[in-house]
Amino acid sequence: MANVTQNRPLSPHLQIYKPIPTMVMSIVHRITGGALYFGTILVAWWLIAAATGQGYFDLVNWIMGSIIGKIILLGYTWALLHHMLGGFRHFMWDLGYGFDKEFSTKVAKATIIASLCLTVLVWIIGIAIRL
Repeated sequence: MANVTQNRPLSPHLQIYKPIPTMVMSIVHRITGGALYFGTILVAWWLIAAATGQGYFDLVNWIMGSIIGKIILLGYTWALLHHMLGGFRHFMWDLGYGFDKEFSTKVAKATIIASLCLTVLVWIIGIAIRL
């Protein structure tokens, strides 16, 4: 009798499974969680600069106000909102809801769309307040 397990991969991974929205959102949720560590360091840097003095605070504001700084802040905003919405999705699962395949796929797709829309909304409000 042949051993059918010899032809199977020992540990199936991304190259084996077909990506589905819930799997992709799980991976993105982990990546945004990691990105939030970096972004929190930036927030701490900004707060330390504010406490240090006007000159250093102006330097940090200039860096964060540059094109690269704004792109980083935009990414941080999206990561924060996306991770928050993913957390709501996980909380819903913790309560025992949303395990149906079709519903969970819809929620995964809605998470990415809502996070992008909320990011745009937050930046529009932020720019409008500055004007």
